[in-house]
Amino acid sequence: MAENGASAKRTSSDSGDVSAPPEGVPCWVDAQLSDVEAGKRFYGGLFGWTFREFDEDTAEDTAEGAEGGTVWAWLDGAPVAALARKTDGRMPTVWSVYFHTPDAAALAERIRAAGGQVVTPPHPVGGLGTTALAADPEGAVFALWQPARHPGFGRRHEPGTFAWAELYTRDTEAANAFYGDLFRDALFGPDAAPDFGRAPVLDVFPAEMPPHFLVHFRVEDCEAALGTVARLGGRVRVPPFETSYGRVAVVSDGQGASFALLQR
Repeated sequence: MAENGASAKRTSSDSGDVSAPPEGVPCWVDAQLSDVEAGKRFYGGLFGWTFREFDEDTAEDTAEGAEGGTVWAWLDGAPVAALARKTDGRMPTVWSVYFHTPDAAALAERIRAAGGQVVTPPHPVGGLGTTALAADPEGAVFALWQPARHPGFGRRHEPGTFAWAELYTRDTEAANAFYGDLFRDALFGPDAAPDFGRAPVLDVFPAEMPPHFLVHFRVEDCEAALGTVARLGGRVRVPPFETSYGRVAVVSDGQGASFALLQR
């Protein structure tokens, strides 16, 4: 579900419930990379992912496929993420989080009305769904996903899969107001079980770091995973620290895409 079409089919969830989640639940992640083959080696070695090529014309996946294209990452028979080849070298090397919505066009209008920006307007991705890229009033970028054939994660909350998205912002009260209005049921509803938190940038990062989302993947042993990151050519950006949702370390892959390891 990246801008060049990265996506996947969902086969199951951690709870076995495949019903549509509330608007604002994180439902997919992907990384924009210059070298997808290097990304496959890194993340395959770190999380045990296997990969299938994504065909943007047919919106189907094949075993491995052509070298260097967009790939889906699979774990234990289910899709968990995507690695997308950057179509423009000026694009950032980042992990992006997608939030579920039943109506991407309507949500895009609400984002504008609340002071955010729509970076890329809603547009279809084959028959899989509709995506858009947006930014909150402080400039933190996130994506939207309106599902059709692809609801989102096949697995989550397990080792090697998505576990949390943390927004690092300069004004947590303003962030709570902005996202609370957009995603009230997902964040504050009576049955809410959020996978999305907000924290001041200065809690972890230097003052010059711009507001951003940090994707977290669950691991069984944070220290052991850090050793694997180093062995595979990645870097430790922030050593392990304790949070209300688990033990976290911030790392980056060999191409500079940052993400977090979460032990809970």
